[in-house]
Amino acid sequence: MNWNVLITLVGQATLQTLIMVLFSTFFSVLLGLPLGILLCVTDPQTGILPKPLLNQVLTRIVNVLRSFPFIILMILLFPLSRIIVGTSIGTTATIVPLSIAAAPFVARVIETALKEVDPGVIQAARAMGSTNFQIVVKVLLPEAMPSLVSGITLTIINLIGYSAMAGAIGGGGLGDLAIRYGYQRFRTDVMIAAVLVILLLVEIIQVIGTKLSSRLMARR
Repeated sequence: MNWNVLITLVGQATLQTLIMVLFSTFFSVLLGLPLGILLCVTDPQTGILPKPLLNQVLTRIVNVLRSFPFIILMILLFPLSRIIVGTSIGTTATIVPLSIAAAPFVARVIETALKEVDPGVIQAARAMGSTNFQIVVKVLLPEAMPSLVSGITLTIINLIGYSAMAGAIGGGGLGDLAIRYGYQRFRTDVMIAAVLVILLLVEIIQVIGTKLSSRLMARR
């Protein structure tokens, strides 16, 4: 395999991985954000709107989904992927299980970040007549933004790892490249190239996330 072919294969696989991670991050945050907010505000101990039963139900759902190994969850969600995108293999189909697998993690990240907000700030907002919705939108989310950015950064890094595992069952991307060409065809150079690109992506995401979180923290 010459260098041009290798570069082409790695480039295509990297693009597939970026597409999977980008869209699955968006959809997992879309699903996890309201769930995380609900977990925080309905907490029977510290929530601004305690709902013990609802909180327990949501907690159990999140715990069950988080306990599933990703590859098993992806297989279980094959029918859902087929319904939504018309196929159960490939880059587009993988976005569905990636999003659902990451959503509970995002929910926990958001819940934890919101609970770190100083209770005094919430009490001050309540004393000024703020509604629960206003407290969430104007107090909790802005105050927790540095932690939220750090959490989303960690989510993206996890999704890069998930996307690599998805390659084992036809998910496409760098994981698929490493398995089909690197492992099955005994191409060590392809395997090394795929791993190096994954490490590079993780490093870039981590650096960007850390800098953004630090800037947000400095503005508080």
